[in-house]
Amino acid sequence: MGSGLSSFLLMCNSTTTAPANSPEPSLGDLPESVVGSVLLYLNPQDICRLASLNRAFRSASTAEFVWESKLPKNYDLIISRVFDENKNKFSSAIWKKEIYARLSTPSPIDGGTKRVWLDKGTGKACVLISSNGLAITGIDDRRYWSWIPTEESRFHSVAYLQQIWWFEVDGEVDFPLPCGAYSLYFRLQLGRSSRRFGRRVCNSEHVHGWDIKPVKFQLSTSDGQKAISQCYLTEPGKWNNYRAGDFVVEDSKVPMKIKFSMTQIDCTHTKGGLCVDSVLIRPK
Repeated sequence: MGSGLSSFLLMCNSTTTAPANSPEPSLGDLPESVVGSVLLYLNPQDICRLASLNRAFRSASTAEFVWESKLPKNYDLIISRVFDENKNKFSSAIWKKEIYARLSTPSPIDGGTKRVWLDKGTGKACVLISSNGLAITGIDDRRYWSWIPTEESRFHSVAYLQQIWWFEVDGEVDFPLPCGAYSLYFRLQLGRSSRRFGRRVCNSEHVHGWDIKPVKFQLSTSDGQKAISQCYLTEPGKWNNYRAGDFVVEDSKVPMKIKFSMTQIDCTHTKGGLCVDSVLIRPK
């Protein structure tokens, strides 16, 4: 699509800059409905780029039917879930392009512990759950856990595990996801990172126990889907997305509840030195 669009833009520029007295028709002469039918096959980023070509493309790029095709079929439920909760209601006269733009911007829900937005490539929803929105065993005991402020998290803080025998993190989310396939990830890092003299450094002195037994990831959905995976945590000093599993949404009119967990409960050894940032649900 990228190279094809670039060639198309070059052709359009040469056409739209033809002399005013040229008898040859140009792209600017195309009816808005025809241009709009072409834009239906493009992604939102390309639509916005083509809007600068000429008046016909600029007008078609704001057409309601073009942007409604880019919105998920259950966008009305997403609006209610996201904006009614934040007392930021939509006007009934708002354009579909504006609706798309606002839904594509991360918005907080559930007291700010989660953020949701539409993926601009697929039009499906992404959900990000902060560590503060998870149930972490022992989180209130400062012998085991502490909260660390950091600019490396969208939520500006992460949960840091110093040492524990029983490691368990649980969470759930209830949201009207658009139809499609999704994956769920835990964003984790071994070691505690900070900045020293303007450089990023990572303290790995508490990292231990993760190479003895793997961590188990699980998820289940309200319609009976289940997934289980396990792996060893590796690469101290680097944030990694550990995939817990996949699921499919077939009915977007019914909000889906997803429960998920991460455990390492072999009490024959301790484990520690782990930063827990967030859980991400995104389209495959």
